[in-house]
Amino acid sequence: MTFVHPHVGHVHLRVSDLDRAIAFYRDVLGFEVTQRYGKQAAFLGAGGYHHHIGLNTWDSAGATPPPSGHTGLYHAAFLYPNRASLATVLGRVLNAGIPLDGAADHGMSEAVYLRDPDQNGVELYRDRAPADWPRDADGNLAMMNNRLDIAALLAEAP
Repeated sequence: MTFVHPHVGHVHLRVSDLDRAIAFYRDVLGFEVTQRYGKQAAFLGAGGYHHHIGLNTWDSAGATPPPSGHTGLYHAAFLYPNRASLATVLGRVLNAGIPLDGAADHGMSEAVYLRDPDQNGVELYRDRAPADWPRDADGNLAMMNNRLDIAALLAEAP
């Protein structure tokens, strides 16, 4: 049996306040609004793609986030093309007063973790070149969870 390997196309989130969610994903993370359906839904993309993020208030306008300890989205991860672009978006996050949940050097990637205005988990990261990924003696990927130097990362912003 042959399998086709899919790529993740987009994440679609229920939000309580559409304008607030758009402001976060557009103004802080850098996505562009590609389509808006009044006060109920919007789609945002990057690099000319039709949408990477869908936002809607169809059954969640004014709602509260789900309580901790329940099932649901852990986080949506957004890949930035290089360390400078990750540093730039991290600067916007911090300038917007958004606290970080964490930051890690995973060996093959560097990542920062935060929450959107509806408390959905968000990972912002950049990958290292595959030739630089850590490997064990057998050549298997050896991921790690080391501290990420935030100050050194921010120093790389243009």
